[in-house]
Amino acid sequence: MIRFLLNVGVSLVSSAVGLLVCAWLIDGFDLRAQGFFIAVAIFTAMQAVMGPFVFNMARKYASAVLGGIGLVSTLLSLIITSVVGSSLSISGAAAWISSTVLIWLITALGTWGIGFLVITKWWEARRSAKAKDQAIEDALDRRAKK
Repeated sequence: MIRFLLNVGVSLVSSAVGLLVCAWLIDGFDLRAQGFFIAVAIFTAMQAVMGPFVFNMARKYASAVLGGIGLVSTLLSLIITSVVGSSLSISGAAAWISSTVLIWLITALGTWGIGFLVITKWWEARRSAKAKDQAIEDALDRRAKK
């Protein structure tokens, strides 16, 4: 459960960074401040749903597109996010293409990088705590045997 929550948190952070970078760099990508958190939540949820859906559809009907699953699911997530709420609007083909590629790249690298750091630190802390508990138990056992 903790690992799931960590993954959700990492996805939310990387999506937020991706949307903010696109809003900053790409003309035609308009992200309104008052709906930022809603846009991030919708986009992240759509990414979580669209990734497996697009993978299964591509595997069944178009195996040649398997390499572009992340890009396709990112594009679909952007479309749904811009249609559902009023906090994100994208205008122009160049803005759609560049924002899809940029967000895909940022979320992929961010999810991998942040996820690796967070989960690795969490795992090491957990392992350290278990080792500490084991050392205490061993000391108590030795003491009880005396």
